[in-house]
Amino acid sequence: MSEEKLPLRSEVDLRDTWDLSTIFSNDGEWEKAFAYIESNHSKALAYKGKLDSSADILYEAIQFEEEISRLLGKVDVYSHLKFDTDTTNSTYQAMSARVLSLYGQVSTSFSFMSSELMAADKNVIMSYLETKMELNLYKHDFEKLFSKQEHILSEKEEKLLAEGSEVFEVSTNTFGMLNNADLQFPVVSDSKGKEYQLSQGRYTLLLESSDRVLRENAFRAFYKTFQDVVNTLATTLSGKVKTDNFFARIRYYESARAAALGNNDIPENVYDALIEAVNESLPLLHRYISLRKKSLKLDNMAMYDLLTPLVEEPDMKFTYQEAQKIVKEALLPLGEEYQRLLDKAFTCRWIDVVENVGKRSGAYSSGTYDTSPYILLNWQDNLANVFTLAHELGHSMHSYYTRENQPYVYGRYSIFLAEIASTTNEILLTDYLLQKYENPKIRAYILNHYLDEARATVFRQTQFAEFEHFIHKAQQEGEALTAEFLTTNYAEMNQKYYGTDLVYDEEIGVEWARIPHFYYNYYVYQYATGFSAASTLANKILMEGQSAVDSYIEYLKAGCSDYPIEVMKKAGVDMTGNQAVLDTMKIFERRLIELEELLKK
Repeated sequence: MSEEKLPLRSEVDLRDTWDLSTIFSNDGEWEKAFAYIESNHSKALAYKGKLDSSADILYEAIQFEEEISRLLGKVDVYSHLKFDTDTTNSTYQAMSARVLSLYGQVSTSFSFMSSELMAADKNVIMSYLETKMELNLYKHDFEKLFSKQEHILSEKEEKLLAEGSEVFEVSTNTFGMLNNADLQFPVVSDSKGKEYQLSQGRYTLLLESSDRVLRENAFRAFYKTFQDVVNTLATTLSGKVKTDNFFARIRYYESARAAALGNNDIPENVYDALIEAVNESLPLLHRYISLRKKSLKLDNMAMYDLLTPLVEEPDMKFTYQEAQKIVKEALLPLGEEYQRLLDKAFTCRWIDVVENVGKRSGAYSSGTYDTSPYILLNWQDNLANVFTLAHELGHSMHSYYTRENQPYVYGRYSIFLAEIASTTNEILLTDYLLQKYENPKIRAYILNHYLDEARATVFRQTQFAEFEHFIHKAQQEGEALTAEFLTTNYAEMNQKYYGTDLVYDEEIGVEWARIPHFYYNYYVYQYATGFSAASTLANKILMEGQSAVDSYIEYLKAGCSDYPIEVMKKAGVDMTGNQAVLDTMKIFERRLIELEELLKK
């Protein structure tokens, strides 16, 4: 990283950008698809009141819904990828807003289907699946639908909710615009007076610096930016929590968590077991913090000291091209076909690489059934970004395998499964690097990186999950989610997780204000469960070879053709217990011990 200004979008090399022409050749083609959906979605109403009249009519209605849904997916992906690469572009701001509105219209047109099917005779509907061969494809989907019968509302109520979908997203969208477009971050200086432009994408990199003055300045300036609008952000988060609790209440769930996990067929005890296991393992995290404090020779260790390497950074800067080679070599255990797909991702421009002015922060994998899987990066030449590349490629390979091997109805996967493939890639990369390097300093650096990743993915995400559930329960019980309430309770929970070896600057209490996953309705816990499941899978792949690889690829292909817990059992991991989490903690402790010994030398 340097203090150089970010490039404009127009200045980015074409090779480092997405090729979205495979979705629509230009904005005009997008407009035609948008217009087609807008003109035709209301034809769904022709099937209203008739879904249970015959197998043929039911099949026609499902096919029409799929046609509109598939095209809408392409329209959505094209517009949001365009918008995310330059959130200051008013054209793509408008396109994204129009798509959100169109989603509401389409949802309204098809809102009668679930409630009408729920009101029909289940035996009649299921008999249609036997009499018409084409309908039998949807058996598992219908089984899941009928299992949630008690949570489906009347046709009139479902229509009202569909019409209000745009309104219900106001809090999330407001946070998104503040976080990605409107917040302006200052320039910060290091101990020698050298200036760096602070940004969402550069914040983590600045905290990895060996210059403590720079780390502290970046930390305070970053959170000062959020403190300046903390009451607004408390309002947006409170609005989202209220929305989650509202939907749970009107659909007759006991809580927002029960609704979110039930919608993905995950038992709530998975969530509780994770938090319990991680809380029991907090002494390991405290031990790691103590090692950091001692190794960094700090009298007072702060939150901004958590990311800087414990050892002098070896010459391990990686260009994007070098990272491609490393990731391919690390993922060789997954087989030749997987290697060919990695080549396709790199050569067919699935990846938008560099940070530019107005680009959305962070990284993700996106796409829909009829598009390539696309990856957003904000590339920096460090080891963390090599791991990010491996991580997002895991998501994209999961999406590719699913869409190539499942029909549209099952061509997606539960969010519970989503983080497993990405984290398996990361763990395989860690093992590869530890096998590759014998130099004690390099090994210590990689171990440090692994422990930080485990801290961030298992401990930190579980902290987020615990806080998320806490604020949902608090609001459900009538507590006002003010900025003061959120900040006080977040600070207390942060201290529980990180222990007594840290000095807690008041800024960290505001961290809740910048976490986008709090707007995702009980998503974040799956980073921790995913890391734990991935640890088991990666170990099987490395120890058992082809048989484990075959089972793993079948998991990638499964999509939502079975319940997520069953998909994982077939892959060799039973997530109904906490063994995977406990095994992950054993690996964490083993690598912590190795790092402790290396640092003694």
